[in-house]
Amino acid sequence: MKKSVILKIYGRVQNVGFRYHTKKTADSLHITGFVKNQPDGSVYIEAEGDEVSLDHFILWCQNGPLWARVERVDQQPSPVQKFEGFVVK
Repeated sequence: MKKSVILKIYGRVQNVGFRYHTKKTADSLHITGFVKNQPDGSVYIEAEGDEVSLDHFILWCQNGPLWARVERVDQQPSPVQKFEGFVVK
């Protein structure tokens, strides 16, 4: 069964390859959805997949790529959108 989540990630998460690595991680875990930078310096993600893969993805987002410094991740459930693939916006 698919689950869906909205993540908002705060910290040093822009200009550190966060979106690129998020897509790479999502693709490897068969997560669909999208990632985009926000004007306030955060990163916004809508992601969906099976529960185990989504949990792994959320854990990865709490650290991000090597150069990122994640300070906080806000998480909320979301209705399943049936995204096709994972897109960087």
